[in-house]
Amino acid sequence: MASAEELAKFIGENKGQRKFKQSVELAINFKGMDFTKQDNRLNLEVLLPNGKGKTRKIGLFASDKNLIAEAEKNGIEIIRDTEIPSTAADGARMTLLLQYELVAQPNLMPMIAKSMGQFLGPRNKMPKPLLGNINVANIVGELNRRIVIRSKGKNLPTVHCIVGNEDMDAEKINTNIKEVLDTVNRKVGPNHIKSVYVKLTMSKPFRYI
Repeated sequence: MASAEELAKFIGENKGQRKFKQSVELAINFKGMDFTKQDNRLNLEVLLPNGKGKTRKIGLFASDKNLIAEAEKNGIEIIRDTEIPSTAADGARMTLLLQYELVAQPNLMPMIAKSMGQFLGPRNKMPKPLLGNINVANIVGELNRRIVIRSKGKNLPTVHCIVGNEDMDAEKINTNIKEVLDTVNRKVGPNHIKSVYVKLTMSKPFRYI
């Protein structure tokens, strides 16, 4: 496994070379995993301890007036329950929703599934239902730390995810990487990880494991 110093050296050599802020991405390659079996496929949610290094746009499906008011104060895009049918019929707006982290009041999930499920479901963009006591500030903080690790296809032994950006401290990125690997290990076991690579959006990969 690479050290935090080696990771910092790699990021330092590759940062600032593009006209945009590059993400730091992780690629995990597996061995001895049969992803044709449903039980082996990955769909893991990870809260990165140090966040992704960027703020995601958040969309909330809601009907509760107090929740809507709090969400609007926090810059969250609102899709009211009365707007769900018209939004579902608007191809441009539906495409725009793919850029958002989507969440919803649980009681609205059946309506969302009926109206938008065929579009959002195959793209893994169905909103996450908000359970328990809803704290809008916590929602924003959690979604800006949340990543989802999914295996794509039955025979592709690799997953990719974002673990930060080039301006983040390398030690913090390293902590994020370890959190991802710990989560994956709990699902598949360390003996099924063949190799792990880190790269910036437009850089060559660096072998981490």
